Amino acid sequence: METKCWGWAVDVVRGGRLSAGGPDRRAKWAARWAGRLGRSDRGMTTSEYAVGTIAACAFAAVLYKVVNSGPVLSALQSLVEDALDAKF
Repeated sequence: METKCWGWAVDVVRGGRLSAGGPDRRAKWAARWAGRLGRSDRGMTTSEYAVGTIAACAFAAVLYKVVNSGPVLSALQSLVEDALDAKF
């Protein structure tokens, strides 16, 4: 079905005729989508930035909780103490 719809859009751009059954509506739809055929999707839209920001904040919150947990803090403390007590 997707190929058929894009075919209509390409047909309208090339000056072709659409089949009967609402040609005005189909022509408007095809013209709208035909403009997207030549456009590239570079970058993110505002909604994608919003979702990406929320995901990054959620990941940061989880990472903060993990790093501040008891076992991780004791492991980091022992790692630093071992590094400071190393003999050269």
